[in-house]
Amino acid sequence: MSNESKGRPPTIYDVAALAGVSHQTVSRFVKGHTNIRPEIRDRVESAVKALDYKPNGAARALATSRGNRIGALVYELMEVGPNKIIHGASIRAREAGYLLDIVSLDPNDDAAIVQAIGLINQHDLAGVMVFAPTDRVIDAVGRVRFTVPVHVESDMPPQGSATPAANEVGAGMLMDHLAALGHRRFFQIAGPPDWPSARARAAAYDSALENLADTTTSAGTVHGDWTAASGYRAAMEMPLDAGVTALVVGNDQMALGALAALGERGVRVPNEVSVVGFDGIPESEFYRPSLTTIRLDLEGLGASAIDRLLSMGVEAAAPTPAVPAPPRLIVGHSTAAPGA
Repeated sequence: MSNESKGRPPTIYDVAALAGVSHQTVSRFVKGHTNIRPEIRDRVESAVKALDYKPNGAARALATSRGNRIGALVYELMEVGPNKIIHGASIRAREAGYLLDIVSLDPNDDAAIVQAIGLINQHDLAGVMVFAPTDRVIDAVGRVRFTVPVHVESDMPPQGSATPAANEVGAGMLMDHLAALGHRRFFQIAGPPDWPSARARAAAYDSALENLADTTTSAGTVHGDWTAASGYRAAMEMPLDAGVTALVVGNDQMALGALAALGERGVRVPNEVSVVGFDGIPESEFYRPSLTTIRLDLEGLGASAIDRLLSMGVEAAAPTPAVPAPPRLIVGHSTAAPGA
């Protein structure tokens, strides 16, 4: 009995289940790929016939006419976070039968942004993936007419989602950790305010201050640019006479600079001031002291972004977007109870 008799046409997932293969394999079969083992091809072909599966004609035509390449606008590939996101996206694209064409841009240079968008919009692609860290990139992409599906990944939850962003959740976990240790006087080194991820982390910091005891206060906020050098400069500005016992830093690289500055100023970490970072980069374990931070599933975020693009018409029957692993608190030696 076909699924059509049950009220709906069969999907690529029904074919995959009957054939005992992945939906990516069925997708490659439907697209006419030849790199499928004969026995697997026979099983998929039998399942297609048994279910009377018919690919969506419009989406199939879109995918085949535009080839198997996805354009990706990316940034700062030398940094750990963006590199891991792109790595996850590249693997997920390959699993779905696509190649990821990468065009790098400077998210703070308007001319470079326009040039990169123009370059990628000239190519024959199945879709465009935009890893857009700043407001100006998001705005620039919104002003361009693309002829293929475009997904903008900007560190924010999908529209209409009731699930908070990973950045918001992670920052809240850090504040809960510090509050549980007894900290009530904070200072923040936030990321650049035109980055949605930095705003989400700073908003969670503000929210935590409001929800904690009335005696909880902030001695101020200084914005860095994600680099260790900016974290160093910001920590040099932190008032040492304001009773601050916890320094909340927007990412691990800035936290590294902050640790260096506090050391030069004679502040012992964590005895006098606890320090937390964000992102959970591998090097944070080897900071001195090792850094308390939030580890994000960055590769999972990249894979999920590709899934969302595929669901916009690139694939005849796209998968439900994968859900990245939740943020994880990594407790290092940079945090302790005040005065410990």
